[in-house]
Amino acid sequence: MSTTPLIRFDGVWKKFRKGEVHDSLRDLIPALLRGVARRPVDGQLRDSEFWALRDMSFTVEPGEALGIIGSNGAGKSTALKVLTRILMPTLGSYSVRGRVGSLIEVAAGFHQDLTGRENIFLQGAIMGMRRAQVRHKLDAIIDFSGIEGFIDTPVKRYSSGMNARLGFAIAAHLDPEVLIIDEALAVGDHVFQRQAFNRIRELAASGMPVVMVTHQLDRMAELCTKALLLDRGAVVAQGTPAQVIHTYLNAASTVSGAPAADAPVHLRRAQLLKEGRIRSGDQVEIRVEGTVPAKLTQHIEPVALMLRSAQSGQLLFCSGTLACGVELQPGDFRLDVTLQMNVPPGIYLIDVVGGDKSSEQVLASVPPLSIQVEESTAFYGTVNCNPTMRLRSIEQRNRHTA
Repeated sequence: MSTTPLIRFDGVWKKFRKGEVHDSLRDLIPALLRGVARRPVDGQLRDSEFWALRDMSFTVEPGEALGIIGSNGAGKSTALKVLTRILMPTLGSYSVRGRVGSLIEVAAGFHQDLTGRENIFLQGAIMGMRRAQVRHKLDAIIDFSGIEGFIDTPVKRYSSGMNARLGFAIAAHLDPEVLIIDEALAVGDHVFQRQAFNRIRELAASGMPVVMVTHQLDRMAELCTKALLLDRGAVVAQGTPAQVIHTYLNAASTVSGAPAADAPVHLRRAQLLKEGRIRSGDQVEIRVEGTVPAKLTQHIEPVALMLRSAQSGQLLFCSGTLACGVELQPGDFRLDVTLQMNVPPGIYLIDVVGGDKSSEQVLASVPPLSIQVEESTAFYGTVNCNPTMRLRSIEQRNRHTA
């Protein structure tokens, strides 16, 4: 297999005017007319302009899947719109070789007055496919979308979820050579999200280059081979999904940093004793090191652990040394903690802090730990009860009750 990148971004900059509409094909002609000027220096923008992308570079080779994450407004969707030629860059160059299957916006590219079936043929024509080729894929697309009862209804009558189902089914089945997916996929229901994710995984495993923008960090960690973190249009971190997710979560953490010199507890570090993914229901071991300068008063919690969902930020569990009956004496300490992760698959943060229970003030903290939990026994809900089942025959039951 060739190692030539199928997707390449080389020093791409994209400029917008504040208030400018830049999420449709209407921007294409004005962008072309503006042309390419010399690379600007920071500060030369007009008051009404801003950089949505700043000197962005990356490649995606056959067999690679790139995940792009970042806060809202970081430039993720703008990058994908350049890749799919919806937008033209202000500076720099890019290339995408091969037929592109893309889902950038719900209903993007759909003709609202045409039926779902007619839009399938329209998208096939846009992708350069003959009508016979599209017809050969038609049943698979309709079946995957799950909206066969509405396939001959104009798409302007569709819900956002129906649009997402049809849009993804088209993008993933019309023989794409490159797949580009935006967060719009998340509007589907849970069952369809899993179905669509499995399809993306199949395509990536077949060697197809994939670029996806998502806030679903666990899905990105499971699927992607590498990742980028964007901030205000610039790449601020790149590497493996685990590395980039860790950087992103640390930057987004709301827990404060260094304690005051007279704080009743100083935390030096917290670490996972075993790195890597764990299965739902498994234990995770954490070591916390720090110093207690003097005897602690009753309202000081020297070490507390807070488990949060990285996806929603929801606090799921909190406990500490006081609740566990551990009394820290003045001096250096090393505290080993074991947590049983009876949680659904996903990415979680563990904040380790020292605080004042009476004022609910954080007095000391260390960078949060991130843990990826994978599925064990499949279940639905927010808590893993680790079920076990044993089948007993009727004869065994009668023998024990006789």
